[in-house]
Amino acid sequence: MTSPPILSLALPSNTGRVLSIQSHTVQGYVGNKSAVFPLQLLGYDVDPINSVQFSNHTGYPTFKGQVLNGRELLDLIEGLEENNLLYYTHLLTGYIGSVSFLNSVLEVVDKLRSINPNLTYVCDPVMGDEGKLYVPEDLALVYREKVSNKFFM
Repeated sequence: MTSPPILSLALPSNTGRVLSIQSHTVQGYVGNKSAVFPLQLLGYDVDPINSVQFSNHTGYPTFKGQVLNGRELLDLIEGLEENNLLYYTHLLTGYIGSVSFLNSVLEVVDKLRSINPNLTYVCDPVMGDEGKLYVPEDLALVYREKVSNKFFM
């Protein structure tokens, strides 16, 4: 296992470092907006990446905002890596709106595990409510066929 970078040693966390890739809403508490602060209260050092930034939850009649694409996610990861900041003990993923973004997340899992083989990956496959999907149907297939393999290696 690669030793933690200097930043991790300078700002130690007794519980670990979390990379959280989830949604963000301006109004309401979902995704990173609801996960980061409680994890910090528990002593985790949390770095959030917002998979989307929406005005509100997608369960409302309308919502507006931006969606991070897979290339943009990998660019952020590359920037962290180039500065020796890519050492994490935990990866948390939530709402992911496309198959291409999910495939990029799987690349991130592999990269993080190459740095820390003991990485804990916590996946909350946010896909819908009350029998209704708010993500493309083919996303469920990718979760079943590719994401589940990341837990049982």
